[in-house]
Order: sequence, then C-alpha cells, then structure tokens
Amino acid sequence: MSVIGSAVPAPLREQGLLACWYLVQDGEAISGPLTSLPAAQALSQRITLSA
Repeated sequence: MSVIGSAVPAPLREQGLLACWYLVQDGEAISGPLTSLPAAQALSQRITLSA
C-alpha cells in the first residue's frame, strides 16, 4: 500500500519524502514504512519466498 502527503510519517516528511510504502496482509501492515517501491517489492519477494 502506498501513502502520500500527510499520511507519510513525520520523520520521512522531514527528509523530504512525499510518499512511502507498507506491505499489507489481511488488512494489517506487516512492514514499516519503506522509502521506495523497489524496496517494497524486494521485501515482498523475500517474505513470499520464506513462506
């Protein structure tokens, strides 16, 4: 799931990031905020492979 604007955690907004990504499973976030789509995709693949 991606979030933008004020939904981005304050520490990331302070770094100038306007969007971040979370991995979500069954409606629950299973990762903290990730700063790029490629990072989210890579973590998703690692989680899928270890399941």
